[in-house]
Amino acid sequence: MASFEELLESWSGEQAVIHRDRESDGWIFICMHSTQLGPAAGGTRLKVYETPADGLRDAMRLSAGMTAKLAVADLGLGGGKAVLAVPAIPQGDDRRALLHRYGDIVQSLGGGFITSSDVGTGEEDMDVIAERTEHVFGRTVAAGGAGDPGPFTAVGVFHGIKASLAHSTGSDDLAGRTVLVQGAGSVGGALAELLGRAGATVLVADVDAERAQTVAASIGGTPVEAGNAIGTECDVYAPCALGATLSLESVPQLRCRIVAGSANNQLAEPEAAELLRDAGILYAPDYVINAGGAIAINFLELNGRSQAEVDAALEKIGETLQEIYARADAQGITTASAADALAASRLS
Repeated sequence: MASFEELLESWSGEQAVIHRDRESDGWIFICMHSTQLGPAAGGTRLKVYETPADGLRDAMRLSAGMTAKLAVADLGLGGGKAVLAVPAIPQGDDRRALLHRYGDIVQSLGGGFITSSDVGTGEEDMDVIAERTEHVFGRTVAAGGAGDPGPFTAVGVFHGIKASLAHSTGSDDLAGRTVLVQGAGSVGGALAELLGRAGATVLVADVDAERAQTVAASIGGTPVEAGNAIGTECDVYAPCALGATLSLESVPQLRCRIVAGSANNQLAEPEAAELLRDAGILYAPDYVINAGGAIAINFLELNGRSQAEVDAALEKIGETLQEIYARADAQGITTASAADALAASRLS
């Protein structure tokens, strides 16, 4: 098992805060991967890990992804991520106290790290953190924030799916197209509704079968067993749950022409991008297509932009994907490599 020192030695980031939270018997990790373009920004993940080192590894990996995401989105922010690794998910007063202690640490960084919600946290948690630091966004509307970023992310993915269809088939029309949405949470549920309204045939899979059934019924879609999602025939496979669904083992099972969803870190191994290209499957790089939530709450809370400006920025996600696809085709590289090249050019 790798030690903290060994993990940090292999990391390309700038700064990591490691705090032993004895009150919860947990750990707080804040990884500031890059401040080259601005303060490091990224969500706060509250999760149970097998070991503390797994929590630090997750924060490091996700913070690097945020650097690329925010560079491509051109938001004037660097990349970061926080992980609260706990033995059990706290509730009530214990949760509030943990978030206050975490907020104090964020405040101590003097604006070098700005946070929002992630897996295990929500807008109400951001309100609690905001009681201790102003360096937080994604708060509730009642507290002056933009609310749940999930629906904004869904809109960006929707535009990304249309752009991907246009590149793959010559038309962005969703009528008659089948889209499998894997994960029916705040992003997947909202995306399924947008797709249904646009005339797509929507299949919905979720580890919570009842939730999949409910979302599918609400839009006239069809539920699919979670275990069968990868191999189900469709035009677009939209992974919107946890990442790493695209592996050397799973890619050969895909029966789609496009992968375009909101999940982070969809490629379990970098080589999976080559497999997708070789199979003729167009891959929308996750950190490009799923940037809608980050864009919206940045515009609305940090920059005072209008809803019309947010809408235009979310639509631009499709244009950015078209640029990446054209670069990949011209250079004979994967779309993942083309996205990385675009991020690198923004950082330089």
